[in-house]
Amino acid sequence: MVQDLVDPRRSEPPYLWEERAMLEGWLEFHRTTLMLKCEGLSDAQRKARPIPTSKLSLHGLVRHMGEVERNWFRRTLLSEPDAPPIWYDPAVEDSELVPLDDADWDSDLTTWLEECERSRIAAAPRSLDDTGLRQSEPCSLRWIYVHMIEEYARHNGHADLIRELVDGSVGW
Repeated sequence: MVQDLVDPRRSEPPYLWEERAMLEGWLEFHRTTLMLKCEGLSDAQRKARPIPTSKLSLHGLVRHMGEVERNWFRRTLLSEPDAPPIWYDPAVEDSELVPLDDADWDSDLTTWLEECERSRIAAAPRSLDDTGLRQSEPCSLRWIYVHMIEEYARHNGHADLIRELVDGSVGW
């Protein structure tokens, strides 16, 4: 059996908790999980793409999730459709994932963490039923939280596999 990652910065929400606190707790759990998957590695290991048919790397996943945070909380919830991309170039497919040759880990990690904080600030004064616009359709904060948890959980599964292939570390 694969053991849990144990770290004081990360804990599962209680089984019986108010809905919003639970949603925010799970989102924080998954944000922290991605960060933990990237810790203790060299720059080259974080940039490694150990699956030859995939563009995924741990560094690329952090950049991707920074773009996802911006997309859902700024562009959708705050209705700022013109919020500029962080790393994404619409002319280049998967441009937040590759290339990473000149990418600076400390700068990119800081940018992702700052984007997570902007997301928290954007959501804080709103109720779960408050809406923004996604493709001209109303989208609730509740839906955004659930989607963000799903998005992080999916990519944390990728991060689990990448980390194991990079240095043999396991744990979720």
